[in-house]
Amino acid sequence: MTEYILLIISTALINNFVLVKFLGLCPFMGVSKKVETAIGMGLATTFVLTMA
Repeated sequence: MTEYILLIISTALINNFVLVKFLGLCPFMGVSKKVETAIGMGLATTFVLTMA
């Protein structure tokens, strides 16, 4: 029974596909007005998501 609970928690919080896609979109939507800031934020986001 505990295995099922751990599976549900890990699916909802850790391996959540929608949450990962949302985290990738937030920087794009926030700083895409200027090219310089969008490139910097895009590189920073790529680095963080790669390291995670």
